[in-house]
Amino acid sequence: MPEATPTLLADHTTLRLGGPAQRFVTARSEADLIDAVRRADGAGEPVLVLGGGSNLVVADEGVPGTVVKVATTGVRPDVEGDEATCGGVLVTVAAGESWDGLVATAVARGWVGIESLSGIPGSVGGTPIQNVGAYGQEVSQTIASVRVWDRTQRGVRTFANADCAFAYRHSRFKAEPGRHVVLSVTFQLAQGTLGAPVGYAELARTLGIEPGQRAPLGAVRDAVLGLRRGKGMVLDAADHDTWSAGSFFTNPVVAPGLVPEGAPAWPVAGGLKTSAAWLIENAGFAKGHRSGLAAVSGKHTLALTNRGGATTEDLLALAREVRDGVETRFGIRLVNEPVLLGCAL
Repeated sequence: MPEATPTLLADHTTLRLGGPAQRFVTARSEADLIDAVRRADGAGEPVLVLGGGSNLVVADEGVPGTVVKVATTGVRPDVEGDEATCGGVLVTVAAGESWDGLVATAVARGWVGIESLSGIPGSVGGTPIQNVGAYGQEVSQTIASVRVWDRTQRGVRTFANADCAFAYRHSRFKAEPGRHVVLSVTFQLAQGTLGAPVGYAELARTLGIEPGQRAPLGAVRDAVLGLRRGKGMVLDAADHDTWSAGSFFTNPVVAPGLVPEGAPAWPVAGGLKTSAAWLIENAGFAKGHRSGLAAVSGKHTLALTNRGGATTEDLLALAREVRDGVETRFGIRLVNEPVLLGCAL
């Protein structure tokens, strides 16, 4: 059976913010995970399924009901050794596995397609919900299927990639928050020694290649980790710039005529996507801008950070200041990327 313990959610989020859980359960097996959620649903209690806590802002007052920490493990390729050299490999991964741990394993074993997603905190189960992406890769490019516990239908379901409704930082799972508890994710990965073609200009420059060219898997991972560390995006307990939820705002998609002069923009479905970081900086919020014990990261303006001793309300006050300042200056309203639990902007 899962273990239930009293706990502060600040101890389980990368922001190190959040009040107490009424009940905290650690589920170390898939059966325990389903049982904990089913029991709470049967009792009519609110449920929070918690992975790595990297994309979560929790109210200072904490949360009612049951918090279920997903601690399931297992990385299962469908073939071993060199059998998959031509056809690739299907890798089924438990939701509780560390995402960066999976990327490190993939690079070590010659599995191609997620190397540019190195250094992203959190668990595997959270990646399809947000359609995690960075440096030109998104998990939707390699996910074959997602297996879930459907809390509405009260049964296990498997969604093929085409049924996941993946879009920029979005999925069917995010569209119906809380309904689907991810149990495992199956990835379709190529095999080889070279990473996927690098389409992200900054990463290509770092690797010393032209966009569209390929580089060794290990070199891609090292380059991405270096870039992320320079932006405070690799967790480090001693570095307050990493006490964040990653990028706090998504890059907005706007009509072509609404892109501010000088702002970067690139075409996407529905219009042009522009840079939230550019908007923030040009609205007057420099790196290190503070509001009490919360601050814009000193390394990357998209990250809002806890400088030690901050409260969730401190962070939200800063987020409102930045969001409203950008809207006043450019007429574009930024949207938060992390999930807000028990609180609102």
